Amino acid sequence: MNTFIQQVIAAEPDAALRTIANKIIARERITPEDGVLLFERANAPFVGALANFVRERLHGNKTYFNRNFHIEPTNVCVFACKFCSYSRLYAHREEGWELTTDQMLDIVKGYDGKPVTEVHIVGGVHPKLTLEFFADLLRKIKAHRPELHIKGFTPVELDYMFRKAKKSVEEGMAYLQEAGLDSLPGGGAEIFHPEIRQQICDDKVDAEGWLKIHEAAHNLGMHTNATMLYGHIEKYWHRVDHMERLRQLQDKTGGFNTFIPLKFRNKQNDMSNIPESGIIEDMRMYAIARLYMDNFTHLKAYWPMLGRQNAQLTLSFGVNDIDGTIDDSTKIYSMAGSEEQTPAMSTAQLVTLIKQVKRQPVERDTLYHELRDYTDIDIKEIEVNPLLN
Repeated sequence: MNTFIQQVIAAEPDAALRTIANKIIARERITPEDGVLLFERANAPFVGALANFVRERLHGNKTYFNRNFHIEPTNVCVFACKFCSYSRLYAHREEGWELTTDQMLDIVKGYDGKPVTEVHIVGGVHPKLTLEFFADLLRKIKAHRPELHIKGFTPVELDYMFRKAKKSVEEGMAYLQEAGLDSLPGGGAEIFHPEIRQQICDDKVDAEGWLKIHEAAHNLGMHTNATMLYGHIEKYWHRVDHMERLRQLQDKTGGFNTFIPLKFRNKQNDMSNIPESGIIEDMRMYAIARLYMDNFTHLKAYWPMLGRQNAQLTLSFGVNDIDGTIDDSTKIYSMAGSEEQTPAMSTAQLVTLIKQVKRQPVERDTLYHELRDYTDIDIKEIEVNPLLN
């Protein structure tokens, strides 16, 4: 154990927090009660120092990013989640958008010759966009660019598709995998506990359904991500309950790539009366997630949601991944009032952002295979080389 972390623990006046810290240093799993105690009593410098220690024990200074773009097929949705600023109900579909297969293929073709490795497909639950429609899209993307990793569809979308197609979860997942789906994003998790879920997104797939779809994906050899929407009406124990359910499934399958805490943004939605969490609470959330989610190798901060400077700050609070270039291809958080209204960063900008806080920028693919270490590559070289930028 390094001297600094010993000093941090020794200086903590709360004996219970010191006990939890020593468990973490000894690589012992902390309990749900420990998790709640950290939220209730630990300050940001304390959990931040512990989270950074764990992050560096796992990854050193490596900070991952990927080169990706999003396709959002539609924002028309049959569900009316109270926190959502993005979707438009089917009755008001003229206010939204619906992309055809050809339009989505044109987006993919727009990246021909560019060194992207992943397309992220997620959107609203449109009653007329069926399982077969999306399977056809996947096949056409793979036919055009076989090596492009397709990460697509939340359990909210999948649950609706499978039920409409009268397929079981296992049948539906196998069908989409055969069509070309490579992995699942982490969206739609929100807060698992029914006490909160019933208040903010009562009509969509519940916790058990969300976890069952991810488990089915893991059983097919697919990797998936996991999220949690925090900073609204939930209590600390709801956050811990949510992370505990994910931790238990990860113990069982090992199929999750990364955990991504997502900050509630309050613009243009039915929860606009609820104030957003402040930056200190955000950093505590990331740090405690790193300490609690001991079987998740990676912790991601989604920079379009947080803004660039706050994303940099998370790298001292346990985070080792800040997502990708994105190329202004998502509207989900910009419509909710995030700092990034046109979310796009070049590779050079991402590398600069990471280097500014003395971390080591490493490009990865979706499954965290390292593709290129940018530590010793000059920014000007990146900017002028289309294969690097």
